Amino acid sequence: MFTLAQLEGFVAVAEELHYGRAAERLSLTQPPLSRRIQLLEQSLGVALFDRVGRGVVLTAAGRRFLTDARRLLELAESAVHAARRAGSGEEGTLVLGFTAATAYSSLDDVLAGFREAAPLVDVVLREQVSGTQFDGLLSGELDLGLTRPPVPPELASLPLSREPLRVAVPESHLLARETGPVAMPALDDEPMLMYSPIEARYFHEITVAAIRRARITPRYVQYVGQVHTALALAAAGAGIALVPAAAERLGLRGVVLRPLDDDGGFPVELVAAWRPGNDNPVLPAVLEALRAWAGEAAPPLTSARRRAARGPAAS
Repeated sequence: MFTLAQLEGFVAVAEELHYGRAAERLSLTQPPLSRRIQLLEQSLGVALFDRVGRGVVLTAAGRRFLTDARRLLELAESAVHAARRAGSGEEGTLVLGFTAATAYSSLDDVLAGFREAAPLVDVVLREQVSGTQFDGLLSGELDLGLTRPPVPPELASLPLSREPLRVAVPESHLLARETGPVAMPALDDEPMLMYSPIEARYFHEITVAAIRRARITPRYVQYVGQVHTALALAAAGAGIALVPAAAERLGLRGVVLRPLDDDGGFPVELVAAWRPGNDNPVLPAVLEALRAWAGEAAPPLTSARRRAARGPAAS
């Protein structure tokens, strides 16, 4: 089998049509170059050049082989650059987990940051609840998760953003027509759509904490597993629900999202989580992009929200 050095020598001679000039171009003496061409011809079983005076001309086989030889050298060079990019984290694949609510709150901004920082990284998306993401991160099935706190101690994490709660009410509800923030006591004895403690543990615990803090007793009429389900049922008049402010981006008809007094007491938090021992070379570049994005995106907490942020422990 021929070598890349032999191909390089052949292309140089084919383009110069002179062994001396080709050897000078390759920073070689003529005998080693002649030996490379001889070995290449022996490997192929055909003559590539005919001597004409002091120079050479390509044979029919040489002319045909020249196209492929150039292509092989370009491919080899491309492979070297690709390997270097992969080793430096500029190119590769990242498997990213995200929660359903993240899809309409922060995912598009996060992915835009990834594309800007590492445009050659291929991001594979997996929609998963937080607990499933943690398992995937620990097993190596995921490289990074956009999830809800708290994060298991075996994983590293980076706070990304905080957003306030909103109360979602049917557009026919009296609260939909009022102005100004809604006080939590106004939700006392109201029919409420509650999150499942298993399928939506984080939002379940935030809602329970906000209710307990306000010392109210709403009537739970339905348990749901997703924020968009709560919004759809609220639009259908089934009850009210506490949802993250980003749900406003869904623009669902029939439901009005009203701000809560003191944001309901608890911000909705988003964190990035990863396994510290993950050796995927693209991960550091992605984390750097996330840190830059979080520095711009995460609003500072007021003193009231700092106290509230120490509220419920959920996942």
